[in-house]
Amino acid sequence: MLDSIKTWPFEEARALLKRVQNQSMVTFETGYGPSGLPHIGTFGEVVRTTMVRHAFTQLSDIPTRLLCFSDDMDGLRKVPDNIPNGDAMAPFLNFPLTAVPDPFGKYPSFGEHNNARLKAFIDALGLDYTFMSSTECYKAGMFDAQLLNVLRHHKDILDVILPTLGTERRQTYSPFLPISPSSGRVLQVPMEEYRENTVVFRDEDGTLVEQAVTGGLCKLQWKVDWGMRWVALGVDYEMSGKDLIDSVTLANKVCRILGGNPPQNLTYEHFLDEAGGKISKSKGNGLSVEEWLRFAPMESLSYYMYQTPRRAKRLFFDVIPKHVDDYLQHLGAYSGQSAEQQISNPVWSIHSGKPPVSAMPPVTFSLLLNLVSVCQGQDKDLVWAFIQRAYPDVTPETHPLLDQLVGHAVVYYCEKVVSQKQYRPASEQETKAFMAFIDALRNSPETDAFALQTTAYAVGNEHFSVIKDWFDAFYQVLLGQSSGPRVGSFIALYGKDETCELIQSRLATE
Repeated sequence: MLDSIKTWPFEEARALLKRVQNQSMVTFETGYGPSGLPHIGTFGEVVRTTMVRHAFTQLSDIPTRLLCFSDDMDGLRKVPDNIPNGDAMAPFLNFPLTAVPDPFGKYPSFGEHNNARLKAFIDALGLDYTFMSSTECYKAGMFDAQLLNVLRHHKDILDVILPTLGTERRQTYSPFLPISPSSGRVLQVPMEEYRENTVVFRDEDGTLVEQAVTGGLCKLQWKVDWGMRWVALGVDYEMSGKDLIDSVTLANKVCRILGGNPPQNLTYEHFLDEAGGKISKSKGNGLSVEEWLRFAPMESLSYYMYQTPRRAKRLFFDVIPKHVDDYLQHLGAYSGQSAEQQISNPVWSIHSGKPPVSAMPPVTFSLLLNLVSVCQGQDKDLVWAFIQRAYPDVTPETHPLLDQLVGHAVVYYCEKVVSQKQYRPASEQETKAFMAFIDALRNSPETDAFALQTTAYAVGNEHFSVIKDWFDAFYQVLLGQSSGPRVGSFIALYGKDETCELIQSRLATE
């Protein structure tokens, strides 16, 4: 059966299995540069890699591990735009990120602050991983053998890297970035000489220094570091963004020069901001993980990550409701599916093969948002009163996911919707239709969503040549927005009498 599963995690896992069949351990790696606050793309790389890893465990008994590697020994190249006390960080440019003070004042360094935030996100998912700090690895000697290997093969590595650089950069480039013995900064300086275990360079004051490449006294340029790390850690699989295609090519060559076998790579597309630009850690122009989780459950974010990793997707607040509802739809369908359909269902990958049992009533997140909207963003209790009138057996205790969604809907409305609402007056034609709709609702005994939707269609078809114009009027005049839920579902939850009162109130204000 597994041979017929065509989801992208299984396709990746099958390709990986061909590579590692004779190994005793398979290592997945996800890399992170903590030069800025961890953004949602970093989170996505971990989640997606975990999905491939889980698919692999279904195809093979070979043990696996996931390494979450932070390049926190890299020098601070610029002060991020989205942090407090940025001016205080300026004197620490080019210091290792683990030697830069934390502008938030919570951790010994900026690198450790960002590492802690990333680990908190991953821990919230309950993922099995090993976190590795570049600073700790270099200082503990974990990379020493491969650093000496780089030193022995520095000419071959330069032959690969130098042709890709500009003329000026070529004059100063070295695979090694020594840590200045006088200032502690990460130096990008030419090497005067490569010796057996050391390099010779000029320090910031011009002093000629001979320094070991081991023991954390030097780090590598990141493309060389990447290839070296694959060899040192035995990495078999790693994803990377589209902007790193050339870097992957170079790191692969470095890896082979050092005697390693480059890992399998999936190139994913970038997340885009609302304007279509690439999101950036330093600019902070995309949604953060914390922001998404204020407005929706973690599972909806994982669902967003699951979708089409090789296709660029916009990532801003307006995408959240749809992905919550799509996740809920897949979760609701899971229990009634065949085994093959279940494994192909996104929730199987999101929950590592063990999705929770869904007992959600037919209440979507989008519907909750509109219910909160007509309630003017009041507290959860009022929203629950409407829910329990339609579904008496449903309570916050029996349906904790729904209760969570109600809370998210209140926050989303108050912070993202209320300021954007734009009511418009009804036209004469629309007013007649609304009055006819009131009469139809009051004269009909029907209360279920399907019948109410049929009533809405009947009134719309009577007054409009294009039915979409009728529903647009419903959303724009009554809810102050350009789109909304199925009218029948909304009325079934909000109530017929309340809907009639809402229509009369909106028409009266005009």
